[in-house]
Amino acid sequence: MIQLSVMLALGRVMTEFARKFKLPSVVGEIIAGIVLGPTVLGMLFPGAFTSLFPKEGFSTLALDGLVRVAVILWLFIAGLEVDLHIVLQQGKQALSTSFLGLVIPFFIGFIIPYSFPAFFGISPGSDLIIFSLFMGTAMGISALPVIVRILMDLKLFKTKIGMLIVASAMVDDVIGWIVFSVILSLIGKGRDIPVWYTILLTIGFAFLMLTIGRGLLNRVLPWINKKLAWPGGFLSLAMVLCFLGAAFTEFIGIHAIFGAFIIGVTLGDSEHLSEKAKEIIHQFINNIFAPLFFVSIGLKINFITHFDLMITLVILIIAFSGKVIGSGLGAYLGGFSKREALATGFGMNARGAMEIILGLIALEAGIINETIFVSLVIMALVTSITSGPLMKKALEIK
Repeated sequence: MIQLSVMLALGRVMTEFARKFKLPSVVGEIIAGIVLGPTVLGMLFPGAFTSLFPKEGFSTLALDGLVRVAVILWLFIAGLEVDLHIVLQQGKQALSTSFLGLVIPFFIGFIIPYSFPAFFGISPGSDLIIFSLFMGTAMGISALPVIVRILMDLKLFKTKIGMLIVASAMVDDVIGWIVFSVILSLIGKGRDIPVWYTILLTIGFAFLMLTIGRGLLNRVLPWINKKLAWPGGFLSLAMVLCFLGAAFTEFIGIHAIFGAFIIGVTLGDSEHLSEKAKEIIHQFINNIFAPLFFVSIGLKINFITHFDLMITLVILIIAFSGKVIGSGLGAYLGGFSKREALATGFGMNARGAMEIILGLIALEAGIINETIFVSLVIMALVTSITSGPLMKKALEIK
């Protein structure tokens, strides 16, 4: 109880500080974790740190369980942001932007670690392939919730370029999470099911939920909203579906977050889901569960001990070059001007919490080490902070 109260309290204080400087709330929450973790509290007052956050015991198990639930719920609300109608409206432009915005970063993110494994601290062999595949996937994924917020702040959300960025980010995220889930199944982080069977079940689950599942929800939601207490009935249904989807994908050898994400996409695309209901879910998760997860990141690792300047700079260069060139080229080929294409690349470059979640799961699975994880967290924060200002400069917005 003390752990939770301290994490939520300091997370809120640092979030308010971040807001004053117009930074994403996730920045404040991660800083709160760094202050409470081995980087600051553990170094200055080691006794207080080990007393508050012991390495073993019931409190540690309970906190880990809550953090895992928080990750699942966060991916669920990320899925709620996906609007399939927007993707369809953008058509060929979204396809070219998302395709090049995924393929080029993936290629650069794969080929550089694969060519220079020693630099990243990876020994040649089967681990190198998995690590390179992960790095390629990490470079290809964007952070849709962060992108939406940035576009709203710049008053670009409803514009043509705003819709292109959102549609392209949606496609990239869905494909990226599928690829990452398959990578986890390749290293045996799931049930003893053949990889090809896992891939088939994953694609089948996503297809069924976005077609038949979507249709069933459109029939059930009006009855839920009319017959059951509101918003309690709707919230109960949303949570039940979220955890069932997460449990199913975990069962077939894919990480639970993918099931929650697809359920979020299915529910968020329903014509009977009101903005008020969506806002209630967002407030519920963003202010209780999300802070617990992002604060917990700083508790796991010493950010000073595991910081490597050269690796961080290289990952930042790979991230910026791959996404800006890929997405920008896709937008330019889709008919946008050079400035608009450049702004699209900068907009798609925001990685935010999605990159951090990806990195943490990879760290727990043994795909990456602590040094790479710290660099990925820094990259996620830098790209999220710079995305808006760089878009403004590209479009000459005052």
